[in-house]
Amino acid sequence: MDAANETSEGAPFTLLGLTTNPGQRRPLFVLFLVLYVAGILGNGLIVAVIRASPTLHAPMYFLLAHLSFADLCFTSVTVPKMLANLMAHGRSISLAGCLTQMYFFFALGVTDSCLLAAMAYDRYVAIRHPLRYATRMFQAVCTALVGTAWLVSHVHSLLHILLMAHLSFCASHQVPHFFCDHQPLLRLSCSDTRHIQLLIFTEGAAVVVTLFPLILASCGAIAAAVLQLPSATGKLRAMSTCGSHLAMVGLFYGTVIAVYFQPMSRYEAEQGRVASVRYTVVTPMLNPVIYSLRNCDVQGVLRAFFTRQRISAGDS
Repeated sequence: MDAANETSEGAPFTLLGLTTNPGQRRPLFVLFLVLYVAGILGNGLIVAVIRASPTLHAPMYFLLAHLSFADLCFTSVTVPKMLANLMAHGRSISLAGCLTQMYFFFALGVTDSCLLAAMAYDRYVAIRHPLRYATRMFQAVCTALVGTAWLVSHVHSLLHILLMAHLSFCASHQVPHFFCDHQPLLRLSCSDTRHIQLLIFTEGAAVVVTLFPLILASCGAIAAAVLQLPSATGKLRAMSTCGSHLAMVGLFYGTVIAVYFQPMSRYEAEQGRVASVRYTVVTPMLNPVIYSLRNCDVQGVLRAFFTRQRISAGDS
């Protein structure tokens, strides 16, 4: 490789971000700052409440706490850098920083998928086999499910990053994205990327084909059980929760499939950025509302907590 190419390989990348129009940067900064803060506060509140309350130590809440923690970390991998770049003139990131961001992005994204599947299985057992729930979803099983989710996701991500680290980048270092994603980076590489593309497709397909049908099957079984409930109010509440769950799962998996399960030749940067916003910002922000804040037990604990806070403030 000649000297020019070696110099180019050591140069930092430039994240072009969501827009190159200076007039759009400030409104986008305000919008995504509000969404980010809402997601951080919502997920952080859920983690704190579940850990602090002795009444929320059931398997469902154990899984919810881990999902909220994973969402909190997942959105923090990309959004702070995006916000900084919207207000900064220099939007560079080193190769090491880029690979680090990509590693945690992949790992936390797969963790989210695994935890969603674990939660769907938990609800399936609780509704379809209530008498066996205590023997199927005891603490050791929940810990194993969560541990497997974190382990599989990090092994999956590490394999991707080890392959990406061996690529040569000797063309343009301008990344048409707001974070380091593998699709735009592969387009900048002058190495043979066919083996990495094949790995991404096969591993991604294995995750989606395994987890997505499991979630759909669990929701279908839950819906069938709900229809047998004698109470119309109970049916409506349960179907509303199941519908919201399916909507979030569909949003998450739909955008992931649209972005990552397509040939490199058909990848379009603009569509990739818009789709990525849905699962990096919108989904983590809405998950606390869908899975936790609409839950009666969580609402009761939150009301009790804020009531105590107001009483303490009044006494002081």
